[in-house]
Amino acid sequence: MNWRVLALEAHDAYFNMAADQAISEAVSGDDAPATIRFYTWKPSAVSIGCFQSMKDEVNIERCRELDVDWVRRRTGGGAVFHDASGELTYSVIAKEHHLPAGIHESYRHISAWIIDGLKSVGIEATYAPINDIVVQGRKISGNAQTRREGIFLQHGTILYDLDVMKMFSVLKVDAAKISDKMVKSVEERVTKVLNHADITQEELYDAMLKSFTDGKEYSMGAMSENELTRTKELAETVYKTDAWNFSR
Repeated sequence: MNWRVLALEAHDAYFNMAADQAISEAVSGDDAPATIRFYTWKPSAVSIGCFQSMKDEVNIERCRELDVDWVRRRTGGGAVFHDASGELTYSVIAKEHHLPAGIHESYRHISAWIIDGLKSVGIEATYAPINDIVVQGRKISGNAQTRREGIFLQHGTILYDLDVMKMFSVLKVDAAKISDKMVKSVEERVTKVLNHADITQEELYDAMLKSFTDGKEYSMGAMSENELTRTKELAETVYKTDAWNFSR
């Protein structure tokens, strides 16, 4: 199988989530090959899982003040703060039969690509079922997946840097309860690349590009005009809308 790889780009939250769906539709219709995509979020954003409540999870007013987007994902999992300069995000989109059938097996399969990339920059990481990657017991990568109409989609983040206070401010955390103890608790459970390796975000991307493509037939590519048109349509008619984002 020949993979299409989309090089690192920065987009807003609505484009990013719409692109995952548009590419999934194209792969399903045999209009695009299996795709690996790398991206960041500009501006920063909060994404919530498809089963969560936006009103319960996200401080919308604070997001507006800080120019932070908010969006509902098609995948499950919890609320995630995506810092524009603090993480690298990927998506893997392919027909289901190209990836292991089991949930644990497929998470482990793709997690190995991330683990190998981290190892290449001197960071020893391990897979922590069901969908995390940890370094010395602290989470450095979270991942989520969905399978619809025969298409497998997994996306996830590799934490490069972390502004804990900004994260708390845009998530529904009572300001009065935010304390040094809470910050320390997060820092004890979560880690970042910069805690372990003196590299740039671009160098992290280079390492992941190499590890995600290692041993695969692939070519660097771009979204087709049809995919881009569909992405823009979905961004406007679905992912930017209150009907989608506040549907729970």
